[in-house]
This record gives sequence, structure tokens and C-alpha cells, in this order.
Amino acid sequence: MKFRLKSDFSPTGDQPQAIKKLVAGIKEGMGHQVLLGVTGSGKTFTVAKVIEKLQKPALIISHNKTLAGQLYQGFRDFFPKNGISYFVSYYDYYQPEAYLPTTDTYIAKETNINDLIEKLRLEATANILSRKDVITVASVSCLYGLGSPKEFNEHTIRLSKGQIISQKDILRSLVKVGYQRNEFDLQRNTFRVRGEQLDIFPSHHDEAVRIIHSNEAIDKISRFDPLTGQILSNGDDLTKIIIYPARHYLIGQTQKEVFDQIKQDLAKQVKKFKNGNQLIEAQRIAERVNYDLEMIEELGYVNGIENYSRYFDGRSPGEPPYTLIDYYNEAYGDDWLLFVDESHMSIPQIRGMYRGDQARKKVLVDFGFRLPAAFDNRPLRFEEFGQRTHQTTYVSATPDDWELSLATSSGQIVEQLIRPTGLPDPKVSFRSTKNQINDLISEVKKRTDKKQRTLVLTLTKRLAEDLADFLAKEGLRVKYLHSEIDTLKRSDVLADLRRGEFDCLVGINLLREGLDLPEVSLVAILDADKEGFLRSKTSLIQIMGRAARHIDGQVVLYADKETTSIVQAVKEINRRRKIQLQYNRKYKIIPQSITKPIRDRLIEYQEQEKKFSSWQNKARQASSLVPSEKKALVKELRKEMKMLADSLDFEKAIEVREAIKKII
Repeated sequence: MKFRLKSDFSPTGDQPQAIKKLVAGIKEGMGHQVLLGVTGSGKTFTVAKVIEKLQKPALIISHNKTLAGQLYQGFRDFFPKNGISYFVSYYDYYQPEAYLPTTDTYIAKETNINDLIEKLRLEATANILSRKDVITVASVSCLYGLGSPKEFNEHTIRLSKGQIISQKDILRSLVKVGYQRNEFDLQRNTFRVRGEQLDIFPSHHDEAVRIIHSNEAIDKISRFDPLTGQILSNGDDLTKIIIYPARHYLIGQTQKEVFDQIKQDLAKQVKKFKNGNQLIEAQRIAERVNYDLEMIEELGYVNGIENYSRYFDGRSPGEPPYTLIDYYNEAYGDDWLLFVDESHMSIPQIRGMYRGDQARKKVLVDFGFRLPAAFDNRPLRFEEFGQRTHQTTYVSATPDDWELSLATSSGQIVEQLIRPTGLPDPKVSFRSTKNQINDLISEVKKRTDKKQRTLVLTLTKRLAEDLADFLAKEGLRVKYLHSEIDTLKRSDVLADLRRGEFDCLVGINLLREGLDLPEVSLVAILDADKEGFLRSKTSLIQIMGRAARHIDGQVVLYADKETTSIVQAVKEINRRRKIQLQYNRKYKIIPQSITKPIRDRLIEYQEQEKKFSSWQNKARQASSLVPSEKKALVKELRKEMKMLADSLDFEKAIEVREAIKKII
């Protein structure tokens, strides 16, 4: 099936030329391109049009789950008939295994897998291996080990009407790829047998499959609702079915071969520890590995089995793991596209993933908690990531020097500076720090009279709190926001600002990508001349972009000197603004403020939200509850956490998890 974009609007402003240049660059074989698109210019729509014109499968990487969820929703709306997939870490929360030598504290891995996300991950790989009209929106977790795409594809079960195959052979195949028998409760990744009828709930689908045998042949295949049992498709319409494995991680060698290799490496590690007089470590690693092998032999699984992935995959020491990128290369060769969203954040994160993982693993190996093979359960190194990609487009309002240099040497930089609404970048003005607070109060009051909002940026948490208190005493409706504010409360504060429940928000780092506050017309930056991460060129441009969604957008820099970062940031903003104003005059465009619904979610669970709306108050009162009441409260909060995770609101889910920990 071809990509067919569905939208109520067509490319406008800079979008047509950006689309044309990007498409031409890919056709010419450019390895690296940069889409420098200002905030609110419709970069996602541009990427969608490029994919439609080229008719190539695409992988889009974002640096966190929340933004990946927003992109997934956007592309799913643009391409309702195509294979749009969502691939992020399937943990609602994740506490990695670790050891702290200074306090002799071992921290076991703690996870809670989200079944819905696991299904979406399996659906993503199934789409990649079965069709070409595929767009996968992924977080950087797609660069962690996933299991061999060849093994995944070879273990796929393909059945068709009239096929000569016994029910027992199908059952053996199902068990081999991770399905379990459950006669009483048909859940995802399970099957049940009722005479000649076999029911399977596939790992990658929301509908179950019913297969009826007759004389060792498949007589009928149909889909049904696993909850109600209602048939959704009759056997005449469904002539074949593909059942993908229940997990990505499949064993490519015999268990005996794997166990022999593990035992050999265990013997070497024990000998090494004993030679170094590390007797505790020698005993620890022997007990750990032997226990794990017994569990794998009995159950086929053990907590931490991924640390043995190199043996099961047949990889050599140091050889990179298979990742989602390998699935793309397996299915499409080099005929696919990669887009890195918010590249100025995503690329540094990809670059640092390997080192952070190895530092934690080294302590575990040195103290006998894991074999050295644990090092090979890892994300890709940055150079390995580059070796596996082909044509990459970096998308950002503030691309870093690394992306720009690559695009300059082996591609092109495509600018998208004109917003469909005609809004120019905000005006930037300098004010002295002398009497800056009185000046700030005056500016905030001007916006308040117009029912507009203000953001004020400080450098420290204490200053943010003190300034908010002072402004409140001056009669302003103000709140502060920083990292010590609960995650859930942060979202509520931003929503309250948009609703007009207060007029001014004071914070430290309010430049987060994807933070849309169309009601904000003034951004005031205190201590703008203090060079550093929060006052770098990139940070200043991102901060200024918070005022680019309002027709009266303005930025005030309170500083006594112009730093290099200020000069570069203001120069870039003024350059963009000049181009935007010229465009508006040429085409007689009247700018309009951006409008956007408040707190739009990927999935809405209104009834559940009403039911659990008072969970924070209940958690605060936990200290006064008796044990049985605490147990009931924890059960209720776990439901709340799962509901939030199912709606892909992971930050709030983590907040509930932390509340549960405090109660327990």
C-alpha cells in the first residue's frame, strides 16, 4: 500500500520549498540533511510530505517517550491507512541493576512492563518485516539490544486455509516462540485448545485468531474479539494468517551449546577472582550464574536473562547487539529514511548512552554480580549507530554544530523559517539589571491587563522562589516552577497558566521542547549575561521561542553586558525575523496567534481520571492509615499508575510510583 497523507491543509509558507529541497537531496543520495525549522513552522507536516513523495519507509527517533508519543499521534493522523508504529521502552518504570561499593549496597533490577507498549513494539517489528508503508516513531531506546531480526522472521508462523499441518505441530511452534497455554483466561501471548478448535491471542494484535482443523488440515481461520468471543471475520474472507513471536528475544543456538559457553566463561571468571584473592566475588559469581542457568533450564527465563544475550544470539565478545535499525536494514536494505527529531537533544543522548551503561556494568562485573558478557547487553556506540544508518535528516530549531558540519560537507541545510500563521520571531530588547525587578513588574502588569501571560527565567531555584514570593506581595498572580516541583504538579501548573488562573510563571529551565504556551507574550530572562548551559546560544534561542506563538511576542534580556551567546542568539533571531517580515509584506499576510487545546493527550481516560482524581490527597494521608487501609491504597494507586502508563503519560506514572514507594 502506498503512503497517502490525509490533511485538511496543504503546504504553506516555507514548507513547499523545504519539502522540495529535502526530497531532491534524498534522491541525489545526500547522506545528511538538516531541517532547520523554527518553532511552530510545521516541521512534522513537512517530514510527512517528504515521506509521501518518496514512498519510502521511515524511522523517526525522538529523545523521550512523551515527545515520541506526540509524534506518533501526529503521523497516525496524517497516515490513517498506513503502518504507523510506536516503539519505546516497554517499562512503566525501570530501576536498573546496580552495586554501590562504598556502602556495599546491591540494587536489584526493578521493572514493571506495560503490556500495551510491548504489544506496540512487537507490532512495529511485525510491520517492518511484512510491509513497506511503514513509519516507526521511536525513542532512543530503539538503540538497545533487541534480538536478531533473522531469528524473529524465521520463527514467524504462517498458516493458510487448507494447509496440511497438525494441531500438535502448531502448538509446538507456538511454545517455541514464547506463547503459553491458558485454557481459562485468553490473554495476549497465550493460546487454548478445545478439541479441533485452537484459539490464539497474537502478541502484536488486538484481535484473537481461531483455527479449526479437519483431518490434519486447516479447515477454517477467523478473527474474534477475545473479550466477547464474537467472530469478526468469517473463514471465507480470511485465507491466511501470520503469527509473530511473543518476544523479540529468541534463542538462535541449542540450549546445550549456550550453557557450555556460559560455564566455560564462568570457570575463567572464578579462576580470575581466586587468583586475585577475591574469594567473595568468586563465590558470588558462581552462585549467581548457576542459579540463573537452573532457572533458564526449568522455566526458559530468569530475571536478568538479557545479560546472557550474547550467548543466545551467537555474537562474539564486543560485537554490537541487534537493534530496531537492524530490522530496517534486514527488511529494506539501504532504501529507508531516518529522521532525528530535536537533534540538538537526541544526538548528545545517543552519544552518551553507551558510556553510562558500561560504567554501571563495570562495577557489577568487577564485584562478581555479572559475567563480562553483561557488557555486550548494551546500546549501540555512537559510531556503530552512524555505520548502520544511510540517509539521515536532523530536525531542530537549533541544530548543533555537529549536525550542521555533516550537512555542510555531505548534504545540505534546509531552512523553514515561515510559520503558516505568519507569526514572526519575537522582538528582543536589552534592559539594564539596575531596577530590573521594578521594570519587570511593570511589564508583567501590561500583559496582565491584556489577559496575556509572562515567563520569567532565573538561574537558581532559590531565586525563582524568592522572586515569585516578592511578585506575589506586589499584587501579581504568580507561581514558580523548577525540578523539585512534583512532575504531576508541573503539568498542572502549566495548564493553570494557560487557563489564566495566574499570569506569571517564574522558573529556571522553561525551554523544554514541545512546551507549547500560546498565551505567553513576554519572556523575561534575568542574568542573561551569565554564560553557561542555561544561557548558551542554543538555550537562549529555545527560550526566546516560547514567545513565538503570540502576535505580541517579546523577549526582554536583563544584562549588563552582551556575551558571545547573547550576540549570536539575538543575531539569529533577528535574521529569522527579518526574513519572516519580508515574506509577510510580500504576500500581504496578517499574522495570527497560534491556538491550541489545553493538555491534549494521546489517549483520553476521562472516567478513570475522575475516579482517581484525589490520589495525591490520599497518598499524603497514608501515614495515618492502618496496614489494611495502606494495602488498599497501594492497590488503588497501582491502578492509577497503570492507567497513566497506558495513556502514555509516563512522567505522571513515575510520580505515582514514587508515592507508592513512600507508602510501602
